Amino acid sequence: MQPAIKHAARGFAATPYLHECIVDGAAEMLKDKPISAIYLPNGTPLNAGDRVVQSEYAETLTYISRHGEAALYRGSLGDILVDYMKAHGGFVSREDLTSYRTVERLPIRADYRGWQILGPPPAASGVHIAQMLNILEGYDIAGKGFGTSETIHLLAEVLKIAFADRAAASGDPEFINVPVERLTSKDYAQARRRAIDSGRAQKWGAGVTQLESAHTTHLTAADAMGNVVATTQTINNLFGAKFLIPGLGTVPNNYMNLYDPRPGHALSLKPGKRVTTSMSPVMALRDGRLTYALGLPGGKRIFPSALQALINLIDHGMSLQEAVEAPRVWTEGNALEVELAVPDDVRSELRSMGHEVKAVPTVAGGMNAIQFHDDGRLTGAACWRADGTPIGVAGGLARAGVRFGLA
Repeated sequence: MQPAIKHAARGFAATPYLHECIVDGAAEMLKDKPISAIYLPNGTPLNAGDRVVQSEYAETLTYISRHGEAALYRGSLGDILVDYMKAHGGFVSREDLTSYRTVERLPIRADYRGWQILGPPPAASGVHIAQMLNILEGYDIAGKGFGTSETIHLLAEVLKIAFADRAAASGDPEFINVPVERLTSKDYAQARRRAIDSGRAQKWGAGVTQLESAHTTHLTAADAMGNVVATTQTINNLFGAKFLIPGLGTVPNNYMNLYDPRPGHALSLKPGKRVTTSMSPVMALRDGRLTYALGLPGGKRIFPSALQALINLIDHGMSLQEAVEAPRVWTEGNALEVELAVPDDVRSELRSMGHEVKAVPTVAGGMNAIQFHDDGRLTGAACWRADGTPIGVAGGLARAGVRFGLA
């Protein structure tokens, strides 16, 4: 935790991207003195190059580094959180903290053109990446070409199918009987594929029965011993709930607004229930060997963008950097968002197919990824849509038999 503690205590230079984020959230953050003191001193957003110092947060991280998770769930940090919530009309209690448990689940697996794709389990969106890959496997995506109206049309249709099923049956598997086997089966994909019109946009309903925000952070990391982590963290909206808890220096999330307020639905609110997410860190293996690990922020646009990156790598033969930077598209059933890099003639062809095309600067956020080569080399990539940088850290213990001062 030391690097995070250092950056919180000593500060770091605000980037142009962070400045834009602060401007976007300024109206709400100005209502809270502790958070605006950091990001909006004197009521003005930090500019690029200004230092962001979070000394109170550094103390919190230091305390956690010494006392572990008990510092929050059973210790004094939890007391500060609970007291603040009680004083300000919040609902987080000491029992909520002491009863919380981390749940480990197996990843979702999909086979696509000889590749094995690993994605996050139910409640996240690995299920829907698997079902979309299964549907697309029946088409010659490489032959149709990257960025063509034919390929984008198929992507749009499978996205609409996935979102319809997601709304009907995705959720916390401890509360919802998520039909994982059905959604990820080749038979189900074949049935959905037969209903797709290759030349016309359609509206889609759920094929199964069962009764978010772009401001997230993704990190992909690997070490020399073969450990690999693809992790996506979120507090939902930009700066979460847009206030800071004094004594902790932390910003609470506002993730509960993703629940369905209506009872009787897959995403309905219940005590102890985990909300579904779009977070989709994924890994791709070939012949049992890990080849790619990637992920990105972007709310509901995360898993469609991760899908497109996989297709870019597997079907279109792109390099890792090309795959994370390539123009993206997104829809959940209404307008079809296409990035500005998609040519005008392609947009016109999509409109003629019945799509309501909307050109946007970006779809989802900055993706980062690692490629694992057979010779042991690693290649890192990060795209232009947000702050992100591939970093290689060298060094380690001296080799056996090497002595300082001797040739």
